[in-house]
Amino acid sequence: MSSNKRAVKARETWLKCYEELGSVSKAARKCGIPRSTLYRWIKRVKSDGRAGLVGQSKRPKILAKQKITEDIIELIKSIRLEFRFGPQSISTHLSRVYNIEISSPTVWRVLKANNIPNIKKYKKHNDITRYNRPIPEDRVQIDVTKVGPKCYQFTAIDDCTRLRTLRLYPNKKAESAVDFVGHILDTFQFPIHRIQTDWGTEFFNDAFQEELMIHFIKFRPIKPRSPHLNGKVERSQLTDKAEFYSTIPRKERTVELTDKLLEWQNFYNHKRPHASLNGKTPHEKLLSVEHLVPIQPDVTSKYWEKEEEIHSRSSIWYYHKLRPKVSHMS
Repeated sequence: MSSNKRAVKARETWLKCYEELGSVSKAARKCGIPRSTLYRWIKRVKSDGRAGLVGQSKRPKILAKQKITEDIIELIKSIRLEFRFGPQSISTHLSRVYNIEISSPTVWRVLKANNIPNIKKYKKHNDITRYNRPIPEDRVQIDVTKVGPKCYQFTAIDDCTRLRTLRLYPNKKAESAVDFVGHILDTFQFPIHRIQTDWGTEFFNDAFQEELMIHFIKFRPIKPRSPHLNGKVERSQLTDKAEFYSTIPRKERTVELTDKLLEWQNFYNHKRPHASLNGKTPHEKLLSVEHLVPIQPDVTSKYWEKEEEIHSRSSIWYYHKLRPKVSHMS
């Protein structure tokens, strides 16, 4: 039985009880409802008959004065058609680019009122196991992606708070990776315990790994041919391409975009809400777990618990590392 049918049946029971007792107060007390409710349905039946027992729409007949103008409506429609953004992304884009603060539900109502079809959604797997490191300094994921001709974006994201550091370089050599480490340390206001990367040559070299050793940071590459293990940084780069680079022609994507990229980084860290953080920004997440961040001496002591070595870019080394050691009896 649907909820509407159950509601109609309950109202019929109230009226039947009223007819038997002949008193509104007694019937309301017996049915456990306010007298005003019973009076309302008695009046409804007298005016509309038994058909009046069906509930009516509670939508207000007159809406409050809306702040959406025709110009904003046209702007929302143009953003949707040009970039194929959803309501949340359109709201974020309006705030970042045009300094217009409109909630995503309001954007959704504008799209619906103008009969703009929904973006096609693909079925997601439900068997995905999500994880987050509990402490901000524990693990930072790094990756590199090409965004334009001779233009590579280096991305670092904290596993716990989703704080990010972004920089553009004309190549993805070891020198660029070493320089990027300095920017990471300047951006993140906490010591770093581990850095996790894929098997790119920009990370598997003496210069990069020695730079990490200088700062007492452990180098932890993921399993070969397993980009999903670096999922947070991979997904954040998709967000960059969808919400930042999609607004810039490909020919203009050069290292000269660094200033705009830093503005996007600041917006991402301080203003853009994240569904994975329950609507918080990375900065708000950091403030909520700030009391858990260890000091540098504690991180350094963890670093010295096991001696670090330069990792070779060879899958044989990786699988040999995982092989259990067998003691030989003499």
